[in-house]
Amino acid sequence: MLEYGKTISAKIAIQGIDRAISNGAQAIHRAATLLLLVGRAGPSGARLSELVEQCELPKPTVRRMLLALMRAGLLDQDLESRRYYLGLEIHVLGMLASTRFGIHSISLRSLVRLSQQTGDTAFLSVPRDVYSICVHREEGPYPIRVHALHAGDRHPLGVGAGGLALLAALPDEEVEEALTANAEVLADKYPPFSPSVLRALVQDTRARGYALNPGMLLSDSWAIGVPISGSDGRPIGALSIAATESRLSEKRQREIAPLLKKEAALIEARLYETDNGEKQSRVR
Repeated sequence: MLEYGKTISAKIAIQGIDRAISNGAQAIHRAATLLLLVGRAGPSGARLSELVEQCELPKPTVRRMLLALMRAGLLDQDLESRRYYLGLEIHVLGMLASTRFGIHSISLRSLVRLSQQTGDTAFLSVPRDVYSICVHREEGPYPIRVHALHAGDRHPLGVGAGGLALLAALPDEEVEEALTANAEVLADKYPPFSPSVLRALVQDTRARGYALNPGMLLSDSWAIGVPISGSDGRPIGALSIAATESRLSEKRQREIAPLLKKEAALIEARLYETDNGEKQSRVR
């Protein structure tokens, strides 16, 4: 138990505890941000200067936190390039989490088939609250590729073909909740995606049967996407194909959309089988 001198009031003591808790939460938030930034840097790694700029924190603070994450095995640093990479412990944690987020492993064959059949890049995205996160990127053999989305990238629901497919699959009231929650970030970082524009895109997606991003996120980077539904009918993921504008004409969209829907249905069936198998095991 903490003891304070008689000259220190209980109110001041409680304020001291609250500040300690607040500072601890802030440190955890900053460390998590650094991990995400390093992860999103991908195989090229992240420079200290880049992390300082993105975090908007003092350089000594960022360096101190990076060292702490390295000691925990969550980050590694290349001695020659001085770049930072995700560490071995992150891989271990990812393996442990993979059983809960089985959609990734179950979707891999579908992503490979889609990338090979179309020649273009296939993506798997999953919803997280009012955001869409890309969890896998599978490049096809076509030599010209688009680089608008990488594994780990996060955008508000409705931004990009996968995010739009997820948003359009939600009930209208949840669509409005997502648009309201993301209003500030959409206005600040995604000007083309105003709430009114996204409402129209949701209606177009439902009428068309698949989501279309006609280069709104990055010029000449087009994409189409479809949702993956869970056993309760709610969207738990989205498959999408991205290519240059010339490779996603309306005719080719109509050719690729059925491929996406077929693979989405296969993933849904495998998820259903997996869920049922786990339930039966628990009953036994």
